[in-house]
Amino acid sequence: MTGFGKSGLAPTRRAALTLIGAGALAVGGIVRARAAAGDDEVLTEAKVLRDPDTPVAGNPDGNITIVEWSDYNCPYCRKLEPELRQVVQDDGKVRLVMKDWPILGPVSVTAARSALAAKFQGKYHQAHDAMIGVSSRLTEPRINELLAAAGVDMDRLKRDLTGHAKDVDAILKRNNEQAEAFGFHGTPSFIVGKYRVPGALSMAEFEQVIADARKAKMN
Repeated sequence: MTGFGKSGLAPTRRAALTLIGAGALAVGGIVRARAAAGDDEVLTEAKVLRDPDTPVAGNPDGNITIVEWSDYNCPYCRKLEPELRQVVQDDGKVRLVMKDWPILGPVSVTAARSALAAKFQGKYHQAHDAMIGVSSRLTEPRINELLAAAGVDMDRLKRDLTGHAKDVDAILKRNNEQAEAFGFHGTPSFIVGKYRVPGALSMAEFEQVIADARKAKMN
């Protein structure tokens, strides 16, 4: 099992069999990953769930948090996005933390940096939705086209990409360290309450894990 502090991520039998299976990460694996990252506190609850620089969707005061690590060029992330958003909307009490994890090449890095830079003009969600909503692989010209159409001020974006480069890169570094410490190997990957979910789920499966997470929170 993996998790925050002493409590750990404690999956129910259903979650362990259906969601984690043989890929469950041992506690020792987290310790090694944290040491490799040079930070003994990579997986603190504050850094994973409450990073003030990480965009949040859904209900910011929700009683269950879903943390998603995603890549704009990941076809599974694109397919899942509308279903996940529907689950979050229908539930009404889910806080969705959006962690950009660009692992599919240089264009993915450009997309993630552009989305995070857009947040300095209050347009992260517009940028995210524009890029995650396409059906074909992104290119840099296509990114610029999508962001402009979504209402992002491209001149300011260029300035923010330069002026806030260290801030953006620091967010991506934290996201990567956390994903590696949890033992994630691809996108999308999730934490749902106290559960580690390394892969995409159906709407029904998300609803079940959210329900399980609420029960675990009460215990």
